[in-house]
Amino acid sequence: MRSEPNRHLVLEFTKMTSAGNDFIVLDNRFYHFSVNELSDLAVRLCPRSVGVGADGLLALEEALDTFLDFRMVYFNADGSRGSMCGNGARCLGRFARLSGMEGDPLRFVADAGLYSVNVPSESGANVILHLPPYENYKPACSPAEPLELGPETVDYIWTGTDHIVVFVEDVALYPVTAVGLTLRHDLDISRNGANVNFVQVLEPEGRETVGLRVRTFERGVESETMACGTGAVASAVVAFLKTTGQGSSADVEMKGGTLHVSISGELDHPSDLTLEGPADVVYRGTIKL
Repeated sequence: MRSEPNRHLVLEFTKMTSAGNDFIVLDNRFYHFSVNELSDLAVRLCPRSVGVGADGLLALEEALDTFLDFRMVYFNADGSRGSMCGNGARCLGRFARLSGMEGDPLRFVADAGLYSVNVPSESGANVILHLPPYENYKPACSPAEPLELGPETVDYIWTGTDHIVVFVEDVALYPVTAVGLTLRHDLDISRNGANVNFVQVLEPEGRETVGLRVRTFERGVESETMACGTGAVASAVVAFLKTTGQGSSADVEMKGGTLHVSISGELDHPSDLTLEGPADVVYRGTIKL
């Protein structure tokens, strides 16, 4: 991979995490890896037993438009290209800031569209991602085949990538892997497959912010992950559509931590949709290719 025979390329990378959702981050402005090379790197480096270990690989690239700060390219652990990753985008925003980018917000493009991210200078402060409006909300979709353990109907929504939302009474006891693996491949609901979010609505307990507890089975990782940013957004938006019908905010508890989703304006045409949470550097390293 861009190396002569008997010579190795020493790849510098940064391991980052957001609420337990972890990533290998590369500055591709320097390496200029092709799409196929980045895919191969994801397959090689993301396995936890024999590689660095991560849910996916992020590449920071030059933006072609002068009004943008960078381009985000994302690959899942299995080498498939992802159109968007909410937690990854916030990590890449932190990485861009650490790399010397000074805009506030930082504006960037991903395969799913245009985004912006507020990255405070304080290392431990939360990073806020501003997303475009959600699309293609389809309530009460019937799975292609009845599920013995699963729901009769589910909701579909696009929040930068494909998501199925399933409401359950107790997410801790729910068979997430068994049901998630089946629904993830249900092409009647999403022709590309989808991430599957299992959502428990928590009692309000006097707070204005809606509380959700979510577990996500991720396409491309092919297992449950510690957190999913676009899944948190999908879960919150569908919860709002089914209850309040208007913009609001939600604290979304996931295995790796809590993410905050906020929607301003009418749900049909939100003026702002944000995802807030941590975006931290775990370590920096090198590996021979």
